Amino acid sequence: MKIHEYQGKAILAKYGVTVPRGEMVESVEAAKAAAEKLGLPVVVKAQIHAGGRGKGGGVKLARTMDEVDKIASEILGMQLVTHQTGPEGREVKTLLIEEGLKIKQEFYLGIVLDRAISQLVFMASSAGGMDIEEVAANEPEKILKEAIDPAVGLTAFQARKLAFGIGLPNEVINKAVKFMLALYKAFVESDASLAEINPFLLTEDGELYALDAKLNFDDNAMFRHQDYEQLRDLNEEEPLEIEASKFDLNYIKLDGNIACMVNGAGLAMATMDIIKLAGGEPANFLDVGGGASQERVENAFRILLMDPNVKAVLINIFGGIVRTDMVASGVVAAAKNIGIEVPVVVRLEGTNVEQGRKVIEESGLNFTTASGMKDAAEKVVALANA
Repeated sequence: MKIHEYQGKAILAKYGVTVPRGEMVESVEAAKAAAEKLGLPVVVKAQIHAGGRGKGGGVKLARTMDEVDKIASEILGMQLVTHQTGPEGREVKTLLIEEGLKIKQEFYLGIVLDRAISQLVFMASSAGGMDIEEVAANEPEKILKEAIDPAVGLTAFQARKLAFGIGLPNEVINKAVKFMLALYKAFVESDASLAEINPFLLTEDGELYALDAKLNFDDNAMFRHQDYEQLRDLNEEEPLEIEASKFDLNYIKLDGNIACMVNGAGLAMATMDIIKLAGGEPANFLDVGGGASQERVENAFRILLMDPNVKAVLINIFGGIVRTDMVASGVVAAAKNIGIEVPVVVRLEGTNVEQGRKVIEESGLNFTTASGMKDAAEKVVALANA
């Protein structure tokens, strides 16, 4: 789950991470009132779930009340386009009005799970305020990393090593260590999947701040943080993904025209790959899970067909624990209830596969069966392009 910058900063502040004073507002008048309270200059920051807001014109400094009025009026309601939003952009509905700070130097801090070593990694860089992906690609030596032993956690020694490594002045090293330890504690206790402070700011008066903050949470741990549910902004999410989450379906909308219904995330990835290999474009990632009951399949079908770009559907089911004939019966029943007008290709393998294929063939529906993944991909691409 993603949250806005102002929400992330509020969480981090509870753990002792220093953040600038600021207020979230939803109107120009509220922006002016916040600026009066904070004192000029202030920074007016668009709040959307995407990076690169400054480059897109969504972050601006206001030195006078007239500038606050003008900038807030321009940003509120704008369709902000960044490298992470795509060309359609995102409508800005909220702003963060934040105190202006005197910048001396900008750094970068981040925490992420390194799956290759099965440990969290704390990253730091002297190249703050830039896209960290560009730094990693062009100047990887500028990104310092410390792997964190889960039994011990981030140690003061590691934090001190990073602070010295990125060139922080000696007089703020202890502050930086305290900052990093607080950030790590916030990451672990909130079950975050990503934390980024970019820039991590050193001011002219020797203070350290999280000038920007990005926090993502592990959805699987949200049962431990039910208060975080209110932080979810549905305006920032794809409507079909919201609908799928109501039925516990793993769905991500993509830009193609071939819908994929699969049981198992690994099989879903392989299915999308082979569709691409056959010259097609997947319209989604949809994993109905191991059960693949009729109800789940029916809801999955309905969500797939709500996408107007879908020209064909590929059902790729492997029956391991679940029997293939039961899945096939669910697919047929769901298809009859919904009434499907686009061509459907079905590939079944696993337990009771012959019975499953028989259910599909005798259904009376206009389904095309496939004998393997390659065959299925080639058939669905041909049908989508017909």
